[in-house]
Amino acid sequence: MRAVERPGRGERLADWFDGRLGTHTLGRKYLRKVFPDHWSFLLGEICLYSFVVLVLTGVYLTLFFHPSMNEVTYQGSYTPLNGVRMSEAYASTLDISFDVRGGLLIRQLHHWAALVFVAGMLTHMMRHFFTGSFRKPREINWLFGWLLLFLGLFEGLFGYSLPDDLLSGTGLRFVHGALLSVPIVGTYLAMFLFGGEFPGDDIVARFYSLHVLLIPGVMAALIVVHVLLVVYHKHTQFAGPGRTERNVVGAPFMPVYLAKAGGFFFLVFGVLALMAAVATINPVWSYGPYRADQVSTGAQPDWYLGFAEGLVRIMPGWEITLWGHTLVLGVFIPIVVFPLLLLFIGVYPFLEARFTGDGHEHHLLDRPRNRPVRTAIGAAWISLYLVLLAGGGNDIVATRFHLSINTVTWAVRIAMFVVPAVVFVVTRWICLGLQLRDRELVLHGRATGVIKRLPHGEYVEVHEPLDQARLHTLTAHERPPELVLRSRRDRTPEQSG
Repeated sequence: MRAVERPGRGERLADWFDGRLGTHTLGRKYLRKVFPDHWSFLLGEICLYSFVVLVLTGVYLTLFFHPSMNEVTYQGSYTPLNGVRMSEAYASTLDISFDVRGGLLIRQLHHWAALVFVAGMLTHMMRHFFTGSFRKPREINWLFGWLLLFLGLFEGLFGYSLPDDLLSGTGLRFVHGALLSVPIVGTYLAMFLFGGEFPGDDIVARFYSLHVLLIPGVMAALIVVHVLLVVYHKHTQFAGPGRTERNVVGAPFMPVYLAKAGGFFFLVFGVLALMAAVATINPVWSYGPYRADQVSTGAQPDWYLGFAEGLVRIMPGWEITLWGHTLVLGVFIPIVVFPLLLLFIGVYPFLEARFTGDGHEHHLLDRPRNRPVRTAIGAAWISLYLVLLAGGGNDIVATRFHLSINTVTWAVRIAMFVVPAVVFVVTRWICLGLQLRDRELVLHGRATGVIKRLPHGEYVEVHEPLDQARLHTLTAHERPPELVLRSRRDRTPEQSG
C-alpha cells in the first residue's frame, strides 16, 4: 500500500491561512480576473505608481526636514547664503539639497512625481469623461476619483509651501489675501490658518501635518476604495468583436496583467528618476528665504494651480462697500469660480443622466465622436483651463513677447468667454463629420484608390467592403441624436409617412 505523502511546509502554511482568511477562494476568484487591454488604461496606473513614488520619497524627506519657523543663521555648504537669517524649514531644505547624500535627487524626484501625479489624474479623468465610463454604475467611483484630484491640488500647494522660500511665501501671501476676501469670516479664517498675523509662526508646522499625515491618509484610503470598486464593477472596455455589456475580453490578472503592471511600474519610476536627475525643479536656493517685505520676480505656481491664479489676475479690481464692510470682489469672485469649475467635473455624470434620461448600466465605452455634445463640453472646459493658465502667466507672456501686460490681460479676458464657445461648436462639428465618415465607410466600404471604367463610360473608384470586425466596431453603439438629420432618401417609409 502506497504511503500518503505529508504536505510540505509551504502547503501547510497556505492551508493555515486559507482556513482562517479564505485566501484560496479569494485568490481563485480574483487572481484570474480578466482585464481588457488598451493603452489609455495605463493612465490610471501612472497615477497609482506616481503616488507610490511620492510616498517613498516623502518618507525619506521627513527624516531630514524640520517643519519649524524658528529663525537660525545658516552656516552650510551653500556659501552665498552663509550668515543669512532664515527659518529652520528653509535651512533644512538647503541641507537636504546640498549636504544629505542623494537629498537633491530625492527632493526633485518627489516634486516631479507630484506634477506627474496630478497630470496623470487630470488626463485619466478626461479619458473617463470622453469615453463615458462614469455612467451607471460607476458614478460613485467617479466622485472618488474627483475627490482625489481635488485633494491632490491642495496637497501639492501644502508641499510646495513647506520650504519657506521666497517663491512659496509669495504663494502663501496669495492664499492669505484670498481668505481675507471672504465676506464677514475672512479675517477669522486667515487668523485660524496662519495662527496670527501673516505670516505667523505656525503655518509650516500646520501644513506639514496636513501634507504628510492627514491628506495622504485620506488619499490612500480613497485609492484603495477606488481600485476595489473597479474590481467590483469589472473593467470597462471598448466595443469590438465578442465584447458585450455582460462580459470582459482580455488577459487574466495573474500572471499576464500582473507582470505587465510590474514592468510598467519600474518604467514609470525610471522615467521619473531620469527627470529628477537631469531637469532642475524648484531651486529654492536661488529664491532665498521668505521675507514679508519682498516678492520674487516672475512668481508662478505649479501648473495645476496656474488657472486659479489666472482667474485672479484677469479679474478687474472691483470693490464695493456694504454696511461699512468692504468686499474685494476682484479676489472673492475668482476664489468662488475656482471650485465651481472643478465642481462641474464632479457632478457632470449626474447632470448627463438627468438631461438625457439615461438610467441604464453601461460597461462598453463610447467613442468620443459618437457623443458630440459631451466631447464638445470636455474640449471647451480644457480650452477654458488653458486660457486661464495663460492668464496666470500674463506677466511672463508680456515680457517674453514684448507686449503690454494690459493687452495680454484683456486678450485673456475676452478669450475666457469666446474660446470655449468656439471650441464647443468646432468640436461638435468635427465629431459629426467623423460620424458621417464612419457611416460612409459602413455603407460603401474603404476606398482602394483603384479607378474602374463602367461599360457605359463612367469612371468610378472601387471600394473594398470592411471586414466584420471593423463593421462591428463602427456600429456597436447607440445611435446618437445628432444623426437624425438625414436626407429624405435615407428615411424609412414609416419615417417619411
